[in-house]
Amino acid sequence: MEIRTEKCNVLIIGAGGAGLRAAIEAHDNGADVILAGKTLLGKAHTVMAEGGINAALGNIDKEDNWKVHFMDTYREGQFLGHPKAIELLVKNAAEAILELEQWGALFDRTPDGKIMQRPFGAHTYRRTCHVADRTGLEIMTAMVEQAKKKGIKNFEEVYITRLFSDGKRVSGALGIDIKKGEGIVFNSKAIVLATGGCARVYRTSTNPWENVGDGHALAYNIGAELQDMEMIQFHPTSMVYPETAKGILVTESVRGEGGILLNSKAERFMERYDPRRLELGPRDEVARAIFTEIHKGNATPHGGVWLDITHKPKDYILKKLPKMYKQFKDFADVDIARERMEVAPAAHYSMGGIAAGPETCSTRVKGLYACGEVTAGVHGANRLGGNSLTDILVFGKIAGKEAASYSKNITFPGIREEGIVEEWKSITAPFNNKGIKPQKIKEEIANVMWENVGLFMTESSMNTALAMLNKWKKEFRNVGVSGGTVYNPEWMDYLDIRSMLVTCEAIIRSALCRKESRGAHFREDYPEKRKEWLVNIFTAKRGEKMVLYKRPVPPLAEGLKKELGEYYEGNKG
Repeated sequence: MEIRTEKCNVLIIGAGGAGLRAAIEAHDNGADVILAGKTLLGKAHTVMAEGGINAALGNIDKEDNWKVHFMDTYREGQFLGHPKAIELLVKNAAEAILELEQWGALFDRTPDGKIMQRPFGAHTYRRTCHVADRTGLEIMTAMVEQAKKKGIKNFEEVYITRLFSDGKRVSGALGIDIKKGEGIVFNSKAIVLATGGCARVYRTSTNPWENVGDGHALAYNIGAELQDMEMIQFHPTSMVYPETAKGILVTESVRGEGGILLNSKAERFMERYDPRRLELGPRDEVARAIFTEIHKGNATPHGGVWLDITHKPKDYILKKLPKMYKQFKDFADVDIARERMEVAPAAHYSMGGIAAGPETCSTRVKGLYACGEVTAGVHGANRLGGNSLTDILVFGKIAGKEAASYSKNITFPGIREEGIVEEWKSITAPFNNKGIKPQKIKEEIANVMWENVGLFMTESSMNTALAMLNKWKKEFRNVGVSGGTVYNPEWMDYLDIRSMLVTCEAIIRSALCRKESRGAHFREDYPEKRKEWLVNIFTAKRGEKMVLYKRPVPPLAEGLKKELGEYYEGNKG
C-alpha cells in the first residue's frame, strides 16, 4: 500500500473556476492551500462555458441593474432559488468582472471602450459579458495565472475517493495519484468541494468524463445534505453529428448573435412555442420544443434540428463565434457561414447539489464548504444562461474566505489509520475480481438515465430506472478491473460508478417525489406547476438508507422586497 501524506489548512477539491477562485481567496486570507483536481490544471469544464458571464453593468441597455438581474434569475428558476443566494450573486457580479480584468482577462469592447454585452435567453436586457465564444477559457487562463503567481500548491490528476471526519468535523481526504497509482492522504482543517456537476451520468451530455457527481457522493457519504437533485438542465443545442462529436456544446451565443432554429420542413418552429422570445426563450422550454419537433417526425438527417446563422456575414461570424466556426469545420466539415448546423438537446447543468448556506458556503458538516455547480440554491429549477460563470466566482470567493477563516484558530484534526486502510481496500477490491467490466455498467446507467429520467419522464419510467439502479448495486460488488493502478481507465470507471450510484439514486428519488412540472423538471403524468410544490427537496444518508424530506423555499426578506420595489411587484410568481 503506497500512500503518502500531505498537510494543509484548506484542501480544495476541484480545480475548475470555482475551485481556483476559492484557492486564490483562501490563500489571500492567510491559509496554506492545496488544490487537487482530476484533470490537468486549466483543463476543467469551466473552459466550455463559452457564451459569457452575467453582470448588470448597463453598458448596452442602460435600464439594466441588479434588481432586474435578480428578478430574471428568480423567475427563470421558477421561484425555487434561495433569495439570499440570488441577491449575493447579482450584487457581487460587477466586482467579479472587475477582478477578472485586473487579473488580465480581456473582454470584448464596445466602440467607446466599455465591456460588450450580448443577449441571452430569458434575459430582460443585454447583460452577458463575453470574449467572443471563448469566455470560460479566458477566465480560466486568468485565474490559473493568478494561482501560479501566488505559488498555490497544485495536485493534478488526483481522484479524491473519500472524505474523513474525526466525529465532529472534517479531517481530510484520501485521493489517488492517477499518474503514479499511489494513494495520497490529505490532512486538512477545512475542505472546499468545487467538483462541478453530474450531467455526465446521462448518455448525451455536454459535460466531460469527470462530471459524474463524485463531489455530491463525497458530501452525501460524510453526512451533508443534497438538495433539488431532480433539477437537471438540458441545453437546447449540442452537436449530433458525427458520432464522435455528439453532445459537444453549441453555445447559446449562436442564438444570441441571431441564429434561428428550423425543423426538417424549414419551419421556424419556435414561433409556435414562444412567439415573443423565439430562440431566446428559457432553456428548458427551447429544449423541450426541439425534442418535441424531433419526436413529431420533423428531425434532420442525423436526428436533430437545424440551427442557422448563414444570414449573417462571414466576417461577423468569425469575429463573434470563432470557436463555433472552427468546431463545426473540424468535427463535421460544416462551414457555418454557408451551411446550417444540426443540433439537439443534451444534459448540461445541475441546478441541484450540495446544500450550502449562501452567505458562508458551509454545509451541515463542520469544516466542509462547497461552491459552484456542485451546490444547490441559486439557480432554482432552471439556470439563467450566463449565470454559471458569475456563480463560480462569487461563491468561490465566499467559500475560500470562510474556509480560511475557520481554519485559523483550530488545531489539525486526526485521521484514523483504520479508515485509510478500509478505504484503500474498498477502492482496490475490483483488482481481485474477474467479473463484469465497469465500462458496461457505466454505459448502461447513462442509457437508462437518458431514456427514463430525461427531458420527459413519468412515474413508470423512473421506477424502471430505480429498479435498474438496484440491479447495478448488486452487480457492482462483482466488477473486475484488470491491469495495475497506474493510469488505469478501467479503475477510474469503477470509481465513477461508485459516485454515479449515489448521484443517480438521488436524482431519481427526488424526481419521483416532486409530483409536478417546474422548470427543467417535466413530468408527463404531472404536467402542471403546482403552488404546494414550492418546496426544496433534500436528500440525506441515514445509516445505509437514502431519505428524502421537503422544506418550504425560503421567502424573500421584507427588506429585499422593498429594495426590489416595482421589479418584484410586476414579476412575482
